[in-house]
Amino acid sequence: MTAGPKYEYRWADGVQIKKPIEVSAPKYVEYLMDWIESQLDDESIFPQKLGTPFPPNFKDVVKTIFKRLFRVYAHIYHSHFQKIVSLKEEAHLNTCFKHFILFTHEFGLIDKKELAPLQELIESIIVPY
Repeated sequence: MTAGPKYEYRWADGVQIKKPIEVSAPKYVEYLMDWIESQLDDESIFPQKLGTPFPPNFKDVVKTIFKRLFRVYAHIYHSHFQKIVSLKEEAHLNTCFKHFILFTHEFGLIDKKELAPLQELIESIIVPY
């Protein structure tokens, strides 16, 4: 799972896979979606009952979710953008990514260093706002 020649993402969930392992992009996305689902389903992280407080580490969990989702966007832009253009679907990808970046920027959900693989694109999105 890469985002250009400089960035490689390995998978570890801290539970079943403690030491980061090298995986293909499809496998990374599969692990990620399963992991996000388990986080969302965990009532100790995302309480279901009205009035139940969120845990102290709530923002850290959300930041990890968004950081890992960003990696999928970075991979898509670096490895599959030409295919997306050939399918004439780049407007959809760009719109989704723009909303994603504006949301994460507004709430400080991804550290700047994590955004490096798509920094130029991100700056073109954020600067007008």
